[in-house]
Amino acid sequence: MIKKIAIVLLVIGSLGLIYFGIEAYQQSETFSVVGIDVAVSKANWNPVIFSGVIAAVGLLMWIFSRKR
Repeated sequence: MIKKIAIVLLVIGSLGLIYFGIEAYQQSETFSVVGIDVAVSKANWNPVIFSGVIAAVGLLMWIFSRKR
């Protein structure tokens, strides 16, 4: 049962990480200053961080459920 929950969390977290990561990437702007590219982001990074944490929790649950 825990293994199934872990896989669901891992999949949901990974999909959220991809979706919100692309969304945050698209909300950033780049410009060049003295030959160096500078990126300025107006994105909300909280969903990306939250999705990464959910994926990490799912991965840890899956790893530790396999060792029993």
